[in-house]
Amino acid sequence: MATALTDIALYLHRLGHDRAPPPTLETLRALQQRHTATFPFETLSTLLHLPVPLDLPAIQHKLLHEGRGGYCYELNRVFLALLQHLGFDARGLTARVVMGGPEDELTARTHLLVLVTVDGQRHIADVGFGGMVPTAPLRLDTEDVQATPHEPYRITRHDGLHTLRALVAGEWRAMYVFDLQPQAEIDYIVGNWYVSTHPDSPFLGQLRAARTGPGWRRTLNNGSFAVHRLGHASERRSLPDADAVIAVLRDEFDIRAPDHPGLRAAIDARLRAESSSTS
Repeated sequence: MATALTDIALYLHRLGHDRAPPPTLETLRALQQRHTATFPFETLSTLLHLPVPLDLPAIQHKLLHEGRGGYCYELNRVFLALLQHLGFDARGLTARVVMGGPEDELTARTHLLVLVTVDGQRHIADVGFGGMVPTAPLRLDTEDVQATPHEPYRITRHDGLHTLRALVAGEWRAMYVFDLQPQAEIDYIVGNWYVSTHPDSPFLGQLRAARTGPGWRRTLNNGSFAVHRLGHASERRSLPDADAVIAVLRDEFDIRAPDHPGLRAAIDARLRAESSSTS
């Protein structure tokens, strides 16, 4: 697997830098916030049952030249490589996603995040957790509430495990559970294979998208588009057909839909399935 970044200058430019910034906490904060606003989370490939390559040139081409985004194994994979290139002490971790279910459920390790040590303090950085992605690095070795440009988060510890929690609608909700076990390339390959091909994967045959901005989050769940603004009720609308979905991907998420002959049929099939399940 290719492990070298090939489009560093363009990648940094998209993140607001014309030259390599220093490996400081301030840089990490700026890069994480800008990354979640610039490169959207999206699962068009798994909707279409397409392979999701993890080599860095392929990910960079997808993000920088195809007008696409990706999910955690792509977004955090390339973000980790960038941080290491900039001189950060950073390595990958994997997590068990428990959002929306029992937090003690032993789910598969299907989420990639990044552990970054700056000035002797350990932080987690994550640019690939969909609609609830943290928009700032979070200190690992504290259970204090930590502010971000969006929701507050905290990391709790129990029996050697860490649980990321977010304050949503006045309730602390568990997002994912992780440990600090070192990960190798094969761990990313196996996790990505599960997410992109296993019949139990929540992304297989599904369309998800998410993006952040100043005081807002946008999410797409198949045909349900929502805008969440801090301190305000969420605005939601149902999209009637594939053309409407593709327009929202373009206008609200800055995603250029792939030129795939089965795309509209796949989207319309998801919309029909959702409509029949709620009727």
